[in-house]
Amino acid sequence: MTRLHVPVSLRWSDLDAYQHVNNVAMLRLLEDARITAFWRHPEALDGEEWPTAVLDTGPHATSHTLVAGQQIEYLRPLGFSRTPVRVEMWIGSIGGASLEVCYEVHDGEPGGFPRTGPASGAAAYVKAVTTIVVVDADGGRPRRVSDDERAVWGPYVEDPVTFRRRH
Repeated sequence: MTRLHVPVSLRWSDLDAYQHVNNVAMLRLLEDARITAFWRHPEALDGEEWPTAVLDTGPHATSHTLVAGQQIEYLRPLGFSRTPVRVEMWIGSIGGASLEVCYEVHDGEPGGFPRTGPASGAAAYVKAVTTIVVVDADGGRPRRVSDDERAVWGPYVEDPVTFRRRH
């Protein structure tokens, strides 16, 4: 399957007293990757736009995306690096008005990496899922995921993240 490979730079302020990325900062990194991957960027030059960036943003957007839920599992500590981390993203499912965005956070590569490609297979620092609901901006009610959005996002659908069972 094809995944998005989104580089996200760490900030010194993301670290906690133990010198690894704080749990709240990790959710912000995932948010940064999600915004990069799914929101249109009017200032992007030809060829720089992400293939999945089909949602408008800003005060004139006709739709909003709301986080309905999140789950995250920390697998190992992530320390600071000047090389951006690679957030691998895919869609676990597309519902009527929602989508399940799945993530794994991996080490970046100094020379960079392609924007899309297969799973790296390397050990992840984090795996997570965010359920996003697409909402009509005027009425504030969920709206159906359009056929065009489904067509763009379809190639990035694969099995959702599985988490360790809690006893």
